[in-house]
Amino acid sequence: MWAGRVLHAALSAAPRSRRAQSALSQLRGVLEEELEAIRGAGTWKSERVITSRQGPRIHVDGVSGGILNFCANNYLGLSSHPEVIQAGLQALEEFGAGLSSTRFICGTQSIHKDLEAKIACFHQREDAILYPSCFDANAGLFEALLAPQDAVLSDELNHASIIDGIRLCKAHKYRYRHLDMADLEAKLQEAQKHRLRLVATDGAFSMDGDIAPLREICHLASRYGALVFVDECHATGFLGATGRGTDELLGVMDQVTIINSTLGKALGGASGGYTTGPGPLVSLLRQRSRPYLFSNSLPPAVAGCASKALDLLMESNAIVQSMAAKTQRFRSKMEAAGFTVLGASHPICPVMLGDARLASCMADDMLKRGIFVIGFSYPVVPKDKARIRVQISAVHSEEDIDRCVEAFVEVGRLHGALP
Repeated sequence: MWAGRVLHAALSAAPRSRRAQSALSQLRGVLEEELEAIRGAGTWKSERVITSRQGPRIHVDGVSGGILNFCANNYLGLSSHPEVIQAGLQALEEFGAGLSSTRFICGTQSIHKDLEAKIACFHQREDAILYPSCFDANAGLFEALLAPQDAVLSDELNHASIIDGIRLCKAHKYRYRHLDMADLEAKLQEAQKHRLRLVATDGAFSMDGDIAPLREICHLASRYGALVFVDECHATGFLGATGRGTDELLGVMDQVTIINSTLGKALGGASGGYTTGPGPLVSLLRQRSRPYLFSNSLPPAVAGCASKALDLLMESNAIVQSMAAKTQRFRSKMEAAGFTVLGASHPICPVMLGDARLASCMADDMLKRGIFVIGFSYPVVPKDKARIRVQISAVHSEEDIDRCVEAFVEVGRLHGALP
């Protein structure tokens, strides 16, 4: 009897196994078709492997010699700053590798509370809350803050994390044309029937390097009784006289209600994000924001690095001012050579090429000349608007910038992007 049951189980398992294998084969076929379509469109994204610290000069697996890096978000050059590294080591030694917990269970240390207070002070806001990333901060804000009787008005070119965060909330959703204040005003007029109205925008747009007209946005928000949210990931630390961001740059720090930003770019470059704004909002996020409630605490070493980066920034604005001059040097030389560079005065310098294959091939040939840049194409940017996004860092020298421009000219002529 026992042997019969075993035989029966084995025979009945065989069809299930075949069905499972069939489903897996079907999945593989679907995935391979999708992957081949990406390759065929010339939009395949390869990952180059760096074998050194992040910085203006790096080493890349398979490439001999040092490489100049012109595509990192390391705007202030603090990712490998010795004091930032030492602060991380000290925090690791004092507070451990991690908390193995979310913040509200047993994952809040003094280093987290100190960093949140420092962030709020830096932005001149009431309070701040930490997240594992700014993507998480954006995912956690709108759902917790806005109800079905509210409305959110979003720039059409906002970062994917803002778009995804807005999708999660139940508020009425309006999308206005990029930087178009007439369209925003029309949407605000239409949204007057809702309880709360929140205008959401990037401060600096990461793909085009352009800056939101915050003066005009804040004026319209005041006129129509709306709040203003700004994502400052590509502004915190280096825009404005003291690096506070686009609200400082445009003189509206007292008119922007909520700021989300990152610790993973200018402020040490490790990871982490935050929301800073009114105290009651931060308190509500601690109670309702799902990415905060269900994610482990920020690692102490990351918090220590970010805290030291903020200290260095608040001690002097010299590094902020040096980057502005280097950005202008690159932009002016590239435009004089015949390239189209989007944006204005931002260290994100998108060199427009249009064709995805051209952008990818030129980036590969730049690497052969010792310059690390990456081609961006659909779906990261719209179709037919492929570009190589160059990012200037405060630790690039003038010689580094000139060498990058020279390589662009050589490669541009080689591929017919320049006469």
